[in-house]
Amino acid sequence: MADVITIQPAQPGDGDVLGEIHALSWGVSHGPLCAPKVAEAGIEERRGKWHRILAEGGDPILLAHLNERPGAFARFGASTFRPGLAEIHTFFAHPDVWGSGVAKVLLTAVLDGVRDAGYDDVHLWTLRDSAQARRFYAKNGFTETGRTHDHEFDEGPPLALIELERAVPGH
Repeated sequence: MADVITIQPAQPGDGDVLGEIHALSWGVSHGPLCAPKVAEAGIEERRGKWHRILAEGGDPILLAHLNERPGAFARFGASTFRPGLAEIHTFFAHPDVWGSGVAKVLLTAVLDGVRDAGYDDVHLWTLRDSAQARRFYAKNGFTETGRTHDHEFDEGPPLALIELERAVPGH
């Protein structure tokens, strides 16, 4: 039987689900690049913050399920730094669904949402040292803009981020 992938808006009660996906994915992708104490604090912070974000409302958050099990989520909206562009603020998949196609289906839904909101272009920031994320975005039409910045933590080295951008399909 083929896998079934569904996408729906995150609901107020999905804070624990989003937090767990974010914490586990971030721990695998970012944790090894941080000092152990920073990685541990980062994982815990991500577990707990989504209840507040969902309660505040604001930018759309889509939750993807693989065979009815939550597997990935994305938050997107107006760009924080580039007026007129949309930005994918958060995009994380649980390590158990990597390679399943869930992220591709979720990204397509995000791009549809961005288009429906009237944007022509979308950008995001990802870890310079995450070959997996960079490959995924490149396969899905994103290109590097040349813009970079470092994300500072309380201790340990900053993490280098790169900006990627693409046109929104249908515009």
